[in-house]
Amino acid sequence: MLTFDPKQRTLFSAKKQLSFKFCKNKQHQTCNWLIPIESTEEFCTACQLNRIIPDLSDAKNVENWRHLEVAKHRLIYQLQKLHLPLKSKHKDEKGLGFDFVVRQKQSQLMTGHANGIVTILLREADSVFREKTRRELSEPYRTLIGHFRHEVGHYFWDVLISTNNKNLNDFRKLFGDERQNYGLSLQQYYKGEGKIDWQDSYISKYASSHPWEDWAETWAHYLHIMDMVETAYYFGIKTEPKSTNDKMELNAPLDPYKAPLFDSVLKNFIPLTFAVNSINRSMGVPDVYPFVVSSAVVSKMKFIHQVLTGMKKRDEYDS
Repeated sequence: MLTFDPKQRTLFSAKKQLSFKFCKNKQHQTCNWLIPIESTEEFCTACQLNRIIPDLSDAKNVENWRHLEVAKHRLIYQLQKLHLPLKSKHKDEKGLGFDFVVRQKQSQLMTGHANGIVTILLREADSVFREKTRRELSEPYRTLIGHFRHEVGHYFWDVLISTNNKNLNDFRKLFGDERQNYGLSLQQYYKGEGKIDWQDSYISKYASSHPWEDWAETWAHYLHIMDMVETAYYFGIKTEPKSTNDKMELNAPLDPYKAPLFDSVLKNFIPLTFAVNSINRSMGVPDVYPFVVSSAVVSKMKFIHQVLTGMKKRDEYDS
């Protein structure tokens, strides 16, 4: 069995690695991350972020929780690669926490973020429910990893943008003024009063509803792109199409987390998505990435990359 050490970000053989112990959630088959044997912690860095988990006496809850944990662990791995602070809400009031909950009848509880708490409704792990909701909302894409990346984007807006005057000013130039009424903006959006020409400036229609949602959507797609390019890098994926379009060639995969400029990441991403989307179409399944990244969205992603590159440099300096 392969296990994952989140500090070293590498896989180890469970038989040979004697200096580590398993996360306690291994008993539920929801985690295979490791903890240093001398640590007093029972849970790994990813599972320590959980505040609420579902009733595990219900087998369906356990199954859905496992799906949520797979997506969450992928998210946490990525946030670690970006050198982002991951303090648990259990230990720091300003930290991050996850609530995985079952929505009761008459409840207004929704998937979302508030004050560092990311709430994910357990039913989102049900692929049938998720597809039904996607169709009802006319969304081109709805996944668990997408939910996690979007909602945690709201948290990191508080951490990276709201507390830094330079970042906040730059944010407002690109995304707009977040001080406009959030509730009213969403009401107008759901009434169909959103921007008609949103494709020119936003990654999704929902992103046009308010600057905070624009940030969260753009952040999520930035993480999508970084993860896809990293996966291609480790698989050594290259493309050399028979057409003469040089933009569709991917000759030198790169590790996006080591790229100082987002342009080089995007240069790898474009031919990669064309190739993968085309393969999916060969099998009659939806595109992996059914979105158009406009020049305005690229500028927003460059800003995110710049902010995170600064975080990485500070982290390396402090260490």
